[in-house]
Amino acid sequence: MSSGWSWWVIGLIIFNLGLTFFLFLWAPRAKVPVLPDGTTGHVWAHGVLREGMHRLPRWWIVISFAMYLLAVGYFVLYPGFGDRKGTLDWSSAKELATDTAANATKLDALLKRLGAMSVEAVAADPEARKLGARLFSDNCAACHGAAGHGNPLLGAPDLTDNDWLYGGTGQDITTSIQGGRAGVMPPWNALGEPVVKNLAQYVLSLSGQPHDAAAAAAGEPLFKTTCIACHGAEGKGNPLLGAPDLTDKIWLYGGTPAAIETTIRDGRHGQMPAWSPRLSDPDIHVLAGYVYHLSHRGNAAAQ
Repeated sequence: MSSGWSWWVIGLIIFNLGLTFFLFLWAPRAKVPVLPDGTTGHVWAHGVLREGMHRLPRWWIVISFAMYLLAVGYFVLYPGFGDRKGTLDWSSAKELATDTAANATKLDALLKRLGAMSVEAVAADPEARKLGARLFSDNCAACHGAAGHGNPLLGAPDLTDNDWLYGGTGQDITTSIQGGRAGVMPPWNALGEPVVKNLAQYVLSLSGQPHDAAAAAAGEPLFKTTCIACHGAEGKGNPLLGAPDLTDKIWLYGGTPAAIETTIRDGRHGQMPAWSPRLSDPDIHVLAGYVYHLSHRGNAAAQ
């Protein structure tokens, strides 16, 4: 605060405190003219209501003056009287720095303890899950949802169903968070709409869903000569490529015939950003444990 502004603030405080002190001295002794009936003569409601005049009760004056003294004491002890620091030398910046340092000490000790544990063991640690939940909320919930159930519109997978595109071990999850993932399903619109529809019916048949048997039979040969390169001969996917399992009824972009046809015809491009520039390795370790926990809540070892 500049010297000019400091004196401006000091002047305002002195003026207000001085005016308040004067009112405390003057108000109890002030004589206000009243009518013989004790009213001021001011009326409302066509003369039905008349304004009375009574002195302030002593308890109100005592309490108010005590608050006045507290206000003066505040400006003596704490900053606020211009650029004066106050006798306690307290500041919000110092308190924030102290609290931040204390929190960092606790956090460093926690991260050091968790760093010696596997991701699977971190998932079972109550303190780690609290910290992981905060990290997840701040960084992952925008795509995966607050509860981790994913978003088909974004191609963000459900993290609670134990179905993994790139593997669900602690190391796999850590790798996904740390370096990100880029999954590409090429567009097959060149095959023509009838072929796309046949392929979609065959994909539906792989997971035992209602489908057109004749169309599925027509699409099977093409699947087994083209799609198996990524999804495998039985359609169970390939974690090395991020190719999903087509037999488990779990769909990244939706499992309706129309959604599957769109995936085949137009392709998909899923992007999981790398979080290593934003999050430290210890943070990623804890976050991986929390994600692992989301899909293992029924497992007593991860409770």
